[in-house]
Amino acid sequence: MGFRLTMGHVLIQNLHKQFIERRAARRRVNSDPDVQRGERFAVLTDINLEFTDGELVCILGPSGCGKTTLVRIVAGFETPTSGRVLTDGREVSGPRADTIFVFQHSGLLPWMTVSENVMLGVRDMKDKQKMAEKIQEYIDIVDLTGFEDIYPHQLSGGMQRRAELARALVVNPEILIMDEPFAGLDFLTRLKMREEVINMHELIRKTIIFITHDIDEALVMADRVVVMSDRPASVKTDIELDFPHPRDFARNPDLENLRRQVYTELGVHYAL
Repeated sequence: MGFRLTMGHVLIQNLHKQFIERRAARRRVNSDPDVQRGERFAVLTDINLEFTDGELVCILGPSGCGKTTLVRIVAGFETPTSGRVLTDGREVSGPRADTIFVFQHSGLLPWMTVSENVMLGVRDMKDKQKMAEKIQEYIDIVDLTGFEDIYPHQLSGGMQRRAELARALVVNPEILIMDEPFAGLDFLTRLKMREEVINMHELIRKTIIFITHDIDEALVMADRVVVMSDRPASVKTDIELDFPHPRDFARNPDLENLRRQVYTELGVHYAL
């Protein structure tokens, strides 16, 4: 298959992933009840996707379908059972410096200030003046100016998420993977964080792969929405979103119709 090589390009080809059931039947919680201990069970089946440079792609799917497994494979934290992932034409065989993963739960080091946490990504820079300028640049981008010397426990949940974004972005990654980064945030903070990510993406135009359970969130934010089936997960729908920001369901009938379509794809009978 031929494709144009660009920075931040991701190609997923014929990807399958199986796990081995290691728990006894009485202790299983999320596993398929038909799978016995020691047997293999499929999580991902025949995934074929391509993410182009600078896209913001949201991945939706039922809980436990394998969304996180998929992005962990893209990040190099997991290996596929078969198939492959290429970033910028090179097969992924492990974690890479140009791919940064932002996890569901806060990864800030509690004994470090905001500046010190952000510094972790560039601590090997020899020019300390340039390092300090770069740290401040990304703290400014996420609107945490004035909080440089504050510790994580002194920040709100949304501010902690913004500090993590600054730490991820200061590395200048080509690919940013975000696995339900707004989980646990209150509704208003979540709305503000959506806006932060959209604005940040418009500014830096990096490839972002964003996992969420929130259909409205995906449709408001993304350039594309990929809807996964239940486990073993395959791609049900891959939707291009050609709507300008900001997006308003009430004022855009096409967007509202798409919203209803995605709810139906996920088996939800949606009505206002």
